[in-house]
Amino acid sequence: MNIQGFRQLFRLRDLRGVIFGVIVIVGGGVLSAVTVYAHRTEQTRLAAATAAISLIFVLLILIFVVPPLARNASKEASQLNLPFEFTMGGAVMFGLLLIVGFSAWNTGNNLLFLILSFLTAAMIIGFVAGALMLKKVDVKMRFPETIFAGEPTPIYVSLQNRKRVFPSFSVVAEVRGKKREESVAAGELRGLLPGFIAKRLSKAPVLRRTLDYFSHIPRDRTAERRSEHVFPERGRFLIKDFEISTRFPFAFFRHRRRLPAKETELVVFPRREPIEGRIEKMAMEAGKVVVNKRGSGQDLLALRGYLPNDDLRRVDWKATARSRTLMVREYAAEDDRKVVIILDDRVPAAERPGMTIREKLNAEQEGEEPMRSERFEAAVRRTAALLNHFGEAQAEITFLAGSSSGIVGMGSDHVHECLRRLAVIEPLWVEDGGSHLAADPDDIRKNASVFLVSAFPKAELPPEVAPRAVIYHI
Repeated sequence: MNIQGFRQLFRLRDLRGVIFGVIVIVGGGVLSAVTVYAHRTEQTRLAAATAAISLIFVLLILIFVVPPLARNASKEASQLNLPFEFTMGGAVMFGLLLIVGFSAWNTGNNLLFLILSFLTAAMIIGFVAGALMLKKVDVKMRFPETIFAGEPTPIYVSLQNRKRVFPSFSVVAEVRGKKREESVAAGELRGLLPGFIAKRLSKAPVLRRTLDYFSHIPRDRTAERRSEHVFPERGRFLIKDFEISTRFPFAFFRHRRRLPAKETELVVFPRREPIEGRIEKMAMEAGKVVVNKRGSGQDLLALRGYLPNDDLRRVDWKATARSRTLMVREYAAEDDRKVVIILDDRVPAAERPGMTIREKLNAEQEGEEPMRSERFEAAVRRTAALLNHFGEAQAEITFLAGSSSGIVGMGSDHVHECLRRLAVIEPLWVEDGGSHLAADPDDIRKNASVFLVSAFPKAELPPEVAPRAVIYHI
């Protein structure tokens, strides 16, 4: 690994922490050895001094070394399928148990033994009762087919308690999954680290999302709750499994149990936004093509004599007065609305977030998207607004985005398919606008209005597309 790669993975603060931790631990070990030596040689002053300094080193270890190790261990433990874990209250209780037990054994005091028995019984009862709460409990989840970012989404969660005797109390239902199969830093890790290490670090973290809390599930019954969740941003979530947990009854332990789930892809569409007034006026007339045949449009095609079945509302009274014969207006037909919506996925490389590999991995652990561009997200929302608008107008939509081929269709199902592509699209970082636009001019239909959403000005767009398009420069 080169120095630049080392700096990508490790911060100077991390290196200082490692060096300080090693010095403190080694120093504490040396002082302990000196203390033992002083006791054996009966050098009481040296033994007292080294013992006092050893206590200082122990405090330094407890303050600066143990907390980071505990945080990292907690993150690793959350990825493992452990049946239980200590809570903060449980850790304090276990510490009290050790102190009281040592004092009772050292003094032989019956009262301390009585307190020790109460503490031990509370720990055992809490452990057994908590484990019993999760036995024979199954989870089911239902969610709507369309989910939009920023909008409350109803999710139905049901827990079935198959125990015939005991109810379950204080159960939290969670869903576990990934946003992607590989980390966004996978390519960089493979270039810096050996294969087996890079493979392990390149795995996308498993994220947990709390579904709901159930205070009571009767025996041999099913409890269902409806809750509204707001997904803050577009994207997808690959459901892997469910996890139920409880801290019942004393919150000394957090028992948990993982249940298999059918692998499902939860797709969150881009945030719905209204299109601007000026754009709405343009969009209202977009895609209307007047053809030279009779129909029910609004453009006058010709005047002709009245026929018995004609609608009297179409009589042109001025022409009738001039010709002294009933004259009827004929209107030109309007062809179906046809629009082409193009999202230019290119974004100037200068706007790429300057994050190290370590920062990207940490952001993914927190469930954030490290490589999102605000300008590109605005372009995605604008494109989604156009798709929703023309979908409601029953227009024939040709949608092109990224490197994928264009799709043509009408109706809500087609709009949802387009939004599904928008939900997972990523920006393409380029140095300038001279590179080829993903949209193929051959896919742009004749007699159709073209809308192009891009981060580049018109001068930097391909000449075969730009002249025909209404360009929204983000």
